[in-house]
Formats: sequence, C-alpha cells, structure tokens
Amino acid sequence: MKTLLVAEYREGKLLGTSSELINFAAQLGAESAMFLVGSEGALPGYSGKLYLADVEQAGEFNPSLHKQMLLEVVEKEQPQMVVLPHSSYGWDLAPRIAMALKTAQISEVVEVKDGNLVVPSCNSKLRRQVKATTAVTVVTLQGGAFTPAEDPSGTPEVIKVEVAAGGDIEFLGYEEAAETGVDLSKAEVIVSAGRGIGKPENLALIENLAKALKGEYGASRPVIDAEWAEHSRQVGTTGQTVSPKLYVACGISGAIQHLAGMKKSEFVLAINTDKDAPIGEIADVLVVADLKQLLPVLTEKLNAL
Repeated sequence: MKTLLVAEYREGKLLGTSSELINFAAQLGAESAMFLVGSEGALPGYSGKLYLADVEQAGEFNPSLHKQMLLEVVEKEQPQMVVLPHSSYGWDLAPRIAMALKTAQISEVVEVKDGNLVVPSCNSKLRRQVKATTAVTVVTLQGGAFTPAEDPSGTPEVIKVEVAAGGDIEFLGYEEAAETGVDLSKAEVIVSAGRGIGKPENLALIENLAKALKGEYGASRPVIDAEWAEHSRQVGTTGQTVSPKLYVACGISGAIQHLAGMKKSEFVLAINTDKDAPIGEIADVLVVADLKQLLPVLTEKLNAL
C-alpha cells in the first residue's frame, strides 16, 4: 500500500500533526510520500519524497488551489490512501479531494486494527472498524491518536510543485478566539470530571479536591455538553490541551479526544469503577473505586495536612 500524507502549515510553522501522519503510515506498514504547502525553512523530519508548494505563492489557506496541486501529486504517486489531519484544514480539503477522485472518505480515524481503520461512533461511546471499497480512500486522523513516542527524523527528498494562478478565496488571516474563563494550560494540577460523576451536583466533589490540591478543575466533553460546567473547563481536542504535573481523571473512561488533550501530563491518577476503562492504559495509577465515596475522604485528608 502507498499513502500520500498531507501535512499542515499554519502561521509560518509546520504543525506537529505531520509526525502523526508519518506514524500512521508506519502502523499501516505502508510506503508514503508527503505533500506540503509550506516553506523550505520548516520541513518535517521525514525520509521520503516531499512535494513542496511555496506557501508565499499558494497561501496557507486556498482550498481550490491546494486541491488542484494535490490532485496533480495524486496522479504522479497513485496512492491507495490520501491522509490528512482531522483539523479545519483537513475538514475543508478532504471532501474536496474525495469528490474530485469520486472515492470514499473516512473521517476521524483513531486507530489501526487488523488492517482496518477504527473510528468513533455514538458520540465516542463506541468504536467501529471500517474499510473502504473504493480503490483510493481519503482519510482524516483524529489529533493525538497517532502521536509517536519520538519525533520522526530524516531529510526529505524535496520535489517542487509549481503553483499556478487560481483559487476563489481571499484569505485575510487568523482570528484568535476570545479568552474566557480559566486557562487550564497554565495549571500545575488539574482534577477533571467525566460522565462517571453521575450528576451535576457531584461536580462539587471535583472542585473541592482541586482546591485541596491547590489546582484547577476541568471536565470531559460529555460534562460540558450536558452544561454541568462551562466550556473553558473542557480538556480535549475540542477544548484545551494541558500538561500539568498532576492530572486526576475522575469518572473519565478515556475517549481518544480527551486523551489527546491531557496525554502530556507528567503524572496521571485515574479514579474509575471500571478496572478495564481505556484511561487505565495511560494512567500511572488507576484507583478502582466509587469516586463519591473516595473523593470526600481524600479531600478531607488533604485539607488536614
């Protein structure tokens, strides 16, 4: 199998998702080439062919032009899979490529299992294995799902892609989201609540433990979607990415979208009634207990110190 990896360049920088694309291809055991609209001054560590279009000419966001160039590379490389990050760039470009190639698209892939692609379903409560029946498949990868243990190394063989005039979008720039609520990225201790806390009243248990540890409290997406906590408290791919010294996951099963936002924590303590919860795979310590019984006792002991 051959894959064509589409890296992303934003605000003058190559994004780290390029390493996830490379790791994904490695897990598939696939040969790969890469496409990038970027700069020769910011290339990925990669040992393979890199088709490079000059960002100064093509722009960081110009979907119709990027599609045109990418299709030319697809014609040269004849890959069985075109792989993009599951980001705003990938969301926009992937369906354009799939439509042009008249081929299948599989979005938000989180794992490779037995040669099949695994995607979340039922609001990430379940996972299913899928496989396209078309000769070419366009794929987007969930951020954080294929983060390698070490950054890839190597020097790519750069092949310049000619940038033709075109594109019907004028890109004006990026607009930062308004800062609201707490900035969890600066917290050294975070205690997070998942759907396993049961009901909104139990969020007080999480807050009290966070205060006892002199930290902040966070939450997983189901808690935010239920409006038990404000969005600024959300940890995960659609919330904040954090790297505290201590992360306490309370009643969090361990959906990949949440793990991607907190997997850089130095020490992870998970509290869950399910000893087989996915969060246990990355936790340094997994406590199998009812958090409604454990947290009040733990908070009391900490406050007594």
